[in-house]
Amino acid sequence: MLSLLRPALTLFLALTLVTGLAYPAAVTVLARLFFPNQAAGSLVVVGEHPVGSKLIGQNFADPKYFWGRPSATSPQPYNAQASSGSNLGPLNPALVDAVKGRIAALRAADPAAPLPVPADLVTASASGLDPHISPAAARYQIHRVATARHLSEERLDDLVAQHTESRQWGLFGEPRVNVLALNLALDALH
Repeated sequence: MLSLLRPALTLFLALTLVTGLAYPAAVTVLARLFFPNQAAGSLVVVGEHPVGSKLIGQNFADPKYFWGRPSATSPQPYNAQASSGSNLGPLNPALVDAVKGRIAALRAADPAAPLPVPADLVTASASGLDPHISPAAARYQIHRVATARHLSEERLDDLVAQHTESRQWGLFGEPRVNVLALNLALDALH
C-alpha cells in the first residue's frame, strides 16, 4: 500500500506545483508583459479615477445617457461576479413578458421615438455584461438623449458614428458601440 501511496503523492504535488502555481504565474506574467491593459481589466480612466471597464457594461438609467443592453445578472445589474444569461428560451412566457415590459419602458421614456425598438435593447446578452449595443440601438436612443440634453440629433448621430466600432479584423462580429465610451464622449460635449 505504501509503495503506491508515495508515487501518487509525488505526482499530486508535482501537478499541483505545475498546474496550480507555475502555469498560472507564467500566464499572468506574460499577460501583463504583452497585454498590460487587458490584464489590468481594460479599465477606462478619466483624470486619475477609473470609471469602468471597456469589457463590462454599466447601468445607465438617466434619460440623458445612452442605455446598454439589459443585464441578466443579480442581485444588481452588470454584476461581474454573477455573469450569466437568463437561460430563458424564446418561447418562455417569462422572457416574452420581460421583453414586452422592456419595450413598454423604452416607449414610455421616449414616446416620440421614430424608429422601431432594436432587439438588443430588450434582450440580455449571454453573459449579462455586454458593454456594447448595435448602431441601430444607439440611433434609436438619439431622440431621447438629444431632448434631455438640448442637443441636435445630427450632432448625436455624428457622435454615434464616431464611436461605432467595425467588425473585428473586418470579418468577425457585427458593428458595435461601446456605451461607456459613447456616454463619456457625450459628457465631454458639455
